[in-house]
Amino acid sequence: MTTGSAAWWARVLFAGALLLSTAALTLTATGALPTIATLAGPASWTVGLLVTLVGFAVVLTAQQTMGASWRIGVDETERTDLVVRGMFTLVRNPIFTGMITATAGLTLMAPSWLQLGALACLVAGIELQVRVVEEPYLARTHGAAYSAYTDRVGRFLPRVGQGRLDQAPSGR
Repeated sequence: MTTGSAAWWARVLFAGALLLSTAALTLTATGALPTIATLAGPASWTVGLLVTLVGFAVVLTAQQTMGASWRIGVDETERTDLVVRGMFTLVRNPIFTGMITATAGLTLMAPSWLQLGALACLVAGIELQVRVVEEPYLARTHGAAYSAYTDRVGRFLPRVGQGRLDQAPSGR
């Protein structure tokens, strides 16, 4: 992976999201970081916990569905099967959808500007990874089968982003 490439920036944003979220949650739990008062409270915490658990369940279920095709990142020399079953019949990227959902839930549980920054970094990293790195790779690797898949399945949410393959470089 080339320093400064789209894949590199996506990793930097993922790492930034992890570090910011860890810091935000730790500092909020210790009282060193104030919460955003209009978002904080028992109801927000309870909803956040449920959303977080759903997000993690989606991630784990989607990873299991991928089986031997599950990877972190893209390896141009490797060809895996195109997974179009289970949650992948509803969205093309359920792992990323689950990650965003879980992080949004954590943000509801401990709402701070730092945690909102973590969520923003995660969303930006995922968008970059999917649109500039993974989708072009999958289009090159699976051709018409992937194109047909994108025509019927939304990118992150059901029916949202169908047929949308951004014409971007591979990002490496």
